[in-house]
Amino acid sequence: MNDHQLLRYSRHVLLPQIDVEGQQRLLNARVVIIGLGGLGSAAALYLAASGIGTLVLADFDRVELSNLQRQIIHNEARLGQTKAASAAQAIAALNPDCQVEIIEQRLDDDALTQQVGQADVVLDCTDRFSSRYAINRACVAHSTPLVSGAAIAFSGQLAVFDLRRADAPCYACLYGEDGDDEATSCAESGVAAPLVGVIGSWQALEALKLISGAGSAVEGLSLFDGVSGQWRQMAASRDAQCPVCSQR
Repeated sequence: MNDHQLLRYSRHVLLPQIDVEGQQRLLNARVVIIGLGGLGSAAALYLAASGIGTLVLADFDRVELSNLQRQIIHNEARLGQTKAASAAQAIAALNPDCQVEIIEQRLDDDALTQQVGQADVVLDCTDRFSSRYAINRACVAHSTPLVSGAAIAFSGQLAVFDLRRADAPCYACLYGEDGDDEATSCAESGVAAPLVGVIGSWQALEALKLISGAGSAVEGLSLFDGVSGQWRQMAASRDAQCPVCSQR
């Protein structure tokens, strides 16, 4: 790190769990964020501020006025732009040293596999089960750590799958592969604005820990009830019959 970086990231360097070595790992890292909506907004901003060297932002949707209630990386001046391009502009203003690559089209299996294979960590910030299943399959294939978040109404959840570990469960171990995309729509069910910030920020924290080596990733499935303010933790183990990872 140079003097500018030492000053910029000094509050990380002061933490014994991160220190200079952990911050350098962040600076060398490549993180893929799929989905630049509510979850991806918070995650991308905090990871860029934290000093991730390269962020790959994938989202083909365009910024709409109704997004701005919760998707804080976008603004009215960028209505109509792809979310990936809009997010890249916000990150450039926040931390110009963060290298940003954008993907403005839907990732087919080959493109997804290629991106996941190059990543240190993948953040699933999507809102469709079909996307989550595809991302999970690619992460399992490459043993790439996956940080998955979800938020709807006042309920949020987070799970970390450190697929570098041979005994780690995958997303399909918990949910199978038969969810309904329509059942997860914020447009139908609504979502509290700060909730996506809570979950997206936590995704960023878990990614930071996985890369820097600080502490250990949260285990199992974490559930948050925004109405009561209560957290619940559920154990998760690898399914020997999982259709995705049982042969890994």
